[in-house]
Amino acid sequence: MINFKKIFNISRLTSRKKDGVFYLKIKTLLGFEPKRLSLYSEAFTHPSYQYQKEGRKSYERLEFLGDAILGAVIADYIFTNAPQEDEGYLTKMRSKIVERRNLDQLGEELNLLGFLRTKLSPRQLGNHINGNLFEALVGAIYLDRGYKACFEFIERKLIIPNINIKSLEGKVISHKSLLIEWCQKHKKDFSIEAEEDNEDCSGSKYFKAKVEVNGLGISKARATSKKKAEELAAKRLCYKIEGKYRKIDVK
Repeated sequence: MINFKKIFNISRLTSRKKDGVFYLKIKTLLGFEPKRLSLYSEAFTHPSYQYQKEGRKSYERLEFLGDAILGAVIADYIFTNAPQEDEGYLTKMRSKIVERRNLDQLGEELNLLGFLRTKLSPRQLGNHINGNLFEALVGAIYLDRGYKACFEFIERKLIIPNINIKSLEGKVISHKSLLIEWCQKHKKDFSIEAEEDNEDCSGSKYFKAKVEVNGLGISKARATSKKKAEELAAKRLCYKIEGKYRKIDVK
C-alpha cells in the first residue's frame, strides 16, 4: 500500500531544502539576510515559468518598481555629490549611470541569470535580461528592507565599483542626440532619414539611415533596427565633424 503521508513529508522536506539553498545564495548576493524570501523568488521568476503554479508571479512588476527606485537612488547620489551642478547636468549624469548597457553588464557580473527560473533557453531571453533582473532585484530589496537598504546595495554594487562622475562627463550615450544638440547650438541645418532596406537579400530585416548636416557632410549606415542605423550614421558623422572642429561640445 502506498504511504501518501510519507511521500508528502519527503516532498515537503525537499522543498524546504531547496528554499534553504536559495536563501543562502540570496544572502550571499545581497550581503544581508532577506526577510521575505518570496519577494526574491518572484524577482527571479520569468513569465514563461510563472504559470506552472497558480498564483505565482513573474519579475515584471518588481522590474517596474526597481527601475523607479534605481532612478531615485542615482538621482539622490548625484544630487549629493555634485552640489554645484544644475538640473540639466544632473539629468545627463543619471541617464549615463542607468544606461541599459551598464545594468546589463552588472547583472551579468552578478550572475543573476543563474538565479532565474524559466522555461526558455538563454538565447530566447533577450539581450537585456540581466539588466531587467537587476531592476527586479532592486524592487524586491525595496519591499523587503526599504529605501536605505536599496541605496546601500546600489552604492556597493553599481556606484562605487563602476561610477566616476568626472569620467562620465565626457561619455556619449547617444551620438544622434549629441549631433542634434550641436547643430541647434551652432545653427546648422540637419536631416535624419531611415527606412527598411528592401534591397537586402540575406533573409534578415535591415534598415538603412542617412544623416546630413548642411555644409559638413553626409553619413550612411545599415543595421538591424531603425534606431541602431540612425545612431551608427550619426556617430560616423560626429567623427567627421570632430575632425574639422576638433571636438563636438554642446555645453
